[in-house]
Amino acid sequence: MSNIVPFGSTCKLQNGRAFKPEEWSSSGTPIIRIQNLTDESKPFNYCDFEVEDRFHVNSGDLLFSWSGTPGTSFGAFFWNRGKGFLNQHIFRVDLDVKRVDKNYLRYAINSKLNFIIDQAHGGVGLKHITKGKLEAIEIPLPPLPEQKRIAAILDKADAIRRKRQQAIQLADDFLRAVFLDMFGDPVTNSKGWEVKSLGQISTFENGDRSSAYPSGDDLVTEGVLFLSTKNIVSDTLSLESCQYITEDKYMDLSRGKARNGDLIITLRGTLGSCCVFDCVHQKAFINAQMMIIRPGSGVGNIFLHDLLVSKAIKNHLQAIGQGAAVPQLTAKQLKELMLPIPPIQEQKKYESIRGSVLASIKKMQSESKESLFKAITQKAFWGEL
Repeated sequence: MSNIVPFGSTCKLQNGRAFKPEEWSSSGTPIIRIQNLTDESKPFNYCDFEVEDRFHVNSGDLLFSWSGTPGTSFGAFFWNRGKGFLNQHIFRVDLDVKRVDKNYLRYAINSKLNFIIDQAHGGVGLKHITKGKLEAIEIPLPPLPEQKRIAAILDKADAIRRKRQQAIQLADDFLRAVFLDMFGDPVTNSKGWEVKSLGQISTFENGDRSSAYPSGDDLVTEGVLFLSTKNIVSDTLSLESCQYITEDKYMDLSRGKARNGDLIITLRGTLGSCCVFDCVHQKAFINAQMMIIRPGSGVGNIFLHDLLVSKAIKNHLQAIGQGAAVPQLTAKQLKELMLPIPPIQEQKKYESIRGSVLASIKKMQSESKESLFKAITQKAFWGEL
């Protein structure tokens, strides 16, 4: 695909208006902010007076968010929710539809997001790209019929990806429903199970806070896993970003040593996030913001994990943790947590159902990874489709 052009040559970019908080209203025309592009469930601020036409947005307009958190805020979006007013940090992308296909342009500029973020300035948590730098981003621009053909192919691939994501969410919702149906509400104990404290059914191990705690000099590229709160994502173990310590340093540490099958729970930050430590690594060390929960006999780690991350229990943990001056959970609070404990046979029955559902989810996830869509996109813009 030889016709490479600057993004700015395909369109005109109109920035939004800097609405002041005192101009917000509870009714009127919605003010389109970045959060309204990335999550349609987010509430609107409204404006109850008219603004200049250049800040108007209507269904079908292409918008580009050029500021915010890398990986979540940047990108091109279609607006399909009626009349709105454009807020700052968002461009309306105006183009000649006789020369450029709007859907193609959205895919083309979104395929450059990583490069766009690299061109942005600012800190780790908040970045901005200037209008000039965005306009200079180069994209392929084939003839209009080819643009429409490529966009149609990518539409189909994106539709498949979205359907699989919906199926994964439905499977996850089904699993939560099965848990509630089998064991009832864990707070009211509607099934009448025997109630025990978490301290009665498990042992605890804190992260090491001693002088032997690993510092920068102790971290290596390979060795024993050193886990932090960022390694628990959506109540599962995530090893996308890992740190390691040497075997010698691990042996020097007195506690905070996780082994396969342990539960690891966060005490600060996102309170009560919990995962099962179950991976190719046989052991790990946790930082001081986490705690190891090691289930005893009569309670399975899978059941206990799903009980602790159930909505009712997690809300309770977050509530008692927020009560402190610095929001955190303590070992005492966790040990005193009263939980309904059904017979081990019922726990194992649930574990079997869960295993089947998770196997289905894993299969769907492997088929719907973003990398597959990105690979198709890359082929499209290299003229290989």
